[in-house]
Amino acid sequence: MTSRFLSLLLAGLLLAAGAAHAGQADHVHADDAWIRVMPAGLPAGGYVALRNEGDQPAILDGASSATYGSVMLHESSTDSGMGRMRMVERLTIPAHGQVALAPGGYHFMLMDAAKPVQPGQTVQVTLHFADGSMLPTDFRARPANAL
Repeated sequence: MTSRFLSLLLAGLLLAAGAAHAGQADHVHADDAWIRVMPAGLPAGGYVALRNEGDQPAILDGASSATYGSVMLHESSTDSGMGRMRMVERLTIPAHGQVALAPGGYHFMLMDAAKPVQPGQTVQVTLHFADGSMLPTDFRARPANAL
């Protein structure tokens, strides 16, 4: 009986420790994830709405995909009528807030597809957070003229 009690106690402590150390990805929900597929092997754009239901900010600091050789976080902007794009190292999703990766703003640049991605396909992109946690997310491929 004592060994059973110790086993239950240990299991309870392990569960409590796991809950206390929940990763940032555990609090983030990804909605409306899609990829704009471009012709001729040009880089694709990835878009998603990220909602953080946690009490602390979540820091998105990268992404990866088995389908693409490289996935980078970028921001598009317009300055004096000139379109610009810059790489972004990290993106903060505020506690109980949201951030949209959308055309004309923050987005993923997906480059070097292992094989051509066709509209209608689903591509998994894994979102990486500063605490080491990850959020696998299915992105639906859409044609180049999608908005």
